This record gives sequence, structure tokens and C-alpha cells, in this order.
Amino acid sequence: MTEEEKRQIIMDAKYARIINDMSEMYHIPIDKAVDVFYNSETANLIDEGIADLHCRSDKYLATEIWNEYLENQN
Repeated sequence: MTEEEKRQIIMDAKYARIINDMSEMYHIPIDKAVDVFYNSETANLIDEGIADLHCRSDKYLATEIWNEYLENQN
């Protein structure tokens, strides 16, 4: 297994935890949380490793992504 494959496995697990936290915290279905997550700029920044966002807690990132979603609804 390459280092990149290992990194992707770790990041996929983090994404799953963030999505699950968002679903639980905001009482939304998991499929809605998946949609919100993967359509967020924050998720792109996490994936690119910008500002070490991947080091932030899952709940913090879930909150940031949800706030981003709410801002884009207006």
C-alpha cells in the first residue's frame, strides 16, 4: 500500500466522521449531510490540506461546513 493510499483511507474515515457528526448535530438525514459535505468549499480545503484543517476536530469541521451551507442558502 502506498503512502497516498494510506492517507486517503485516513481522510475517508475523517470525512465519514464529519458527515456523521453533522447528521447528528443538525438532525438531518445522512444523505443530506453527505450532500452538504461534498458540496462545501471547506471539504475541498480539507482535502487539499489547506491551513491544516484536517487537524481540526470533526465536530469543529462539521460546524464550519454547516455554517457555510447556511450562509450559501441566503
